[in-house]
Amino acid sequence: MPAAGRWAAADWRDLPGWGGDDLLAAWPALLAGCQRPAPGWAEFCARAALQPPGDPLEAAALLMKHLRPWRLAAGDGEATGLLTGYFEPQLAARRTRQGAFQWPLHALPADPRLRRTPRRDMAADPRFAALELAYLDDPFGLLQLQIQGSGRLVVRDAAGAERISRVAWAGHNDQPFASVAQALLARGEVRDATPQTLSDWARRNPARVGEALAVNPRVVYFREEPLPDPAQGPRGAQGVPLTPGRSVAIDRSHIALGTPLWLDSTEPLSTTPLRRLVFAQDTGSAIQGAVRADLFWGWGDEAALRASRTRQPLRLWALLPAGLIP
Repeated sequence: MPAAGRWAAADWRDLPGWGGDDLLAAWPALLAGCQRPAPGWAEFCARAALQPPGDPLEAAALLMKHLRPWRLAAGDGEATGLLTGYFEPQLAARRTRQGAFQWPLHALPADPRLRRTPRRDMAADPRFAALELAYLDDPFGLLQLQIQGSGRLVVRDAAGAERISRVAWAGHNDQPFASVAQALLARGEVRDATPQTLSDWARRNPARVGEALAVNPRVVYFREEPLPDPAQGPRGAQGVPLTPGRSVAIDRSHIALGTPLWLDSTEPLSTTPLRRLVFAQDTGSAIQGAVRADLFWGWGDEAALRASRTRQPLRLWALLPAGLIP
């Protein structure tokens, strides 16, 4: 097990809202994680696959029979942490630079020295032209794609036919990250950092976009992959497809990949409880601490909006097989 902050044995009655979630709807995400089970999970995963529950009550009974809840807390005993959200951008793209499609995303340079080029210097270096995978019409969409680390491209060919592919993280240029949105907010140029607000600013200020993006020297490089099933999310750090609303990124130094977690928070910009079974199937450099999770909302505009608004207090319980002690 990873080193924990503080784990305290709990009772199922301690989990706020336990019994109110549709656990049957969470079962596909559970089985996805069981494709690559952590040590100590093989027996439970075999049971979950061979005896699929027929309804939510049966799912709850199976979990309660074979797992035990543990409350998570920071090293100082603080049991309240932070929930944020992320998503998979879905962006229009073209294979050639045309019209509004002027913003390239790049493959990983083979030369380590070229790879470290800061963002503001890339356009002037002709070697990057051969690395351009596609062109986007939204510079902040490109920036969001680089922040999220993967996304979908909807590419329309000359005949008007569309094909959706996925671009996955291939590396970055080893430059520090700086928030372009925070810089615009600090200058009072935007009222919030939602994707729509930033894209609207770019359309109103086309001559200033390049300089705005240069605030962030870090560039993420991509590789393009086929997307045989558009209903599947990208693969997370566990190596299994992420499930919208059920997969979270966690800090692996505190929680093992694949661990089921009971999440207690609220809906974005609301006091409505958000209490559900989720699964530790991804990681992120900004996700640090025992009571910290980044909820994967899915793809497209609605997921982008929910992710941008998710920043709420969080409590977590880990569900472990009865014989597995943290």
